[in-house]
Amino acid sequence: MKRSPRNSLALLVAILALSSFFSQTGAQSGSYPGAEKSDPGRMGWMIGFPPPPEKLIMQPESDFFSFPKLRWTVCHIRELMPTKQVSRGINPPVPLERTIDDDIDAVTFSPMGSGKTMTWKESLSANYTDGILILHKGRVVYEKYFGCLDEMGKHTAMSMTKSLTGLLAEILVVEGRLDDTARVSSIIPELKDSAFGSASVRQVMDMTTALDYSEDYADPKADIWVYSKAASPLPKPEGYEGPNGYFEYLQTVKQDGVHGEAFGYRTINTDALGWIISRVTGKDLAHLLSQRIWRRMGAEQDGYMTVDARGTPFAGGGLSAGLRDLGRIGLLMLNGGEINSQRLFPQQVVENIRAGGDKKVFDKAGYKTLTGGSYHSMWWILHNKHGAYAARGVHGQTVYVDPTADMVIVRFASFPAATNAQIDPTSLPAYQAVAEYLMKK
Repeated sequence: MKRSPRNSLALLVAILALSSFFSQTGAQSGSYPGAEKSDPGRMGWMIGFPPPPEKLIMQPESDFFSFPKLRWTVCHIRELMPTKQVSRGINPPVPLERTIDDDIDAVTFSPMGSGKTMTWKESLSANYTDGILILHKGRVVYEKYFGCLDEMGKHTAMSMTKSLTGLLAEILVVEGRLDDTARVSSIIPELKDSAFGSASVRQVMDMTTALDYSEDYADPKADIWVYSKAASPLPKPEGYEGPNGYFEYLQTVKQDGVHGEAFGYRTINTDALGWIISRVTGKDLAHLLSQRIWRRMGAEQDGYMTVDARGTPFAGGGLSAGLRDLGRIGLLMLNGGEINSQRLFPQQVVENIRAGGDKKVFDKAGYKTLTGGSYHSMWWILHNKHGAYAARGVHGQTVYVDPTADMVIVRFASFPAATNAQIDPTSLPAYQAVAEYLMKK
């Protein structure tokens, strides 16, 4: 059954934005062709001049984010939706130093709950990896591309975008430009009568707001679909009377419960934080991210962010970028705000994020693969023996920072199911095994 084009855009925004429903249910991905068989080139998606009709992935069709088409889509969002540039500026990029270690492929580990062993190389295929980068002591030691991606391409970051939004907010807090104890309504009066109005900025940053907001994907009347229709950049259908854009939708959200009592992963928190950041700085997120980070970190490529009909960048999941540039983000976090002998933001920013949030509040969300973890400034803090923390997104996106091993791993992927609960049992032990291997070098 085909959905309407507008519902298609709503579905895409929903998938890009929200992983909590999938992560907590641990729904099974079903039976899908493996990574090699579903490779976009092998499938023939969008190949030819023109491509055959059965190989097209485009508007106004409704299924461009369903598997296996999503394996092409994740590298081509800009061809399907309007975007804003995250400019790298006009200065030359600063190359990453390289010392490739092919022996990483043979590193072995045991997936969670399994007595069997798997190699690092095997894990890449198992998790439908599109691009993988490992940095150790500031050097690239491993870099490979698969599927739709090559070194010149860009890939959607999904909800890793949230962590960059959170990073910008934490920078403003440390610089004294944003008071994280302030009520949201004192910064955004338009949100006074919404659930966000009575929350603190910190509660928004840590997603401990109490929102009357349903993400039941099986319910066609759930709030997620209202939100997604509002966020769609396409013209609204005749007779549509709902909110238009992220900012208008946020004003309709009502409170349910007491702020600060429980962690609840809801992307609309990031949209609210994006509005707060823009109000404080006078810049939209795409421009601010360019000014504070992208132009200054020696990036190789521009990034881009999807936007709503008002041109507002999608703070919770709209970024697409190159693999190496997200590696530079990881290095910035690993090195406390420094890269290429330049300080981009205070070291206290990273120290605040690494400290994490309230574990008891986080535990109420029931993330079985992240037991003992927390969430702070829109970063996932593992609180493992290496003090690792990560930016994460659905379908397997990760920037994984391990301070003890002096290691950053960046992965782009197009796993068939959105849930990271299915990917973590393989990925997290693999990351730890590589860290331990590199520490012996």
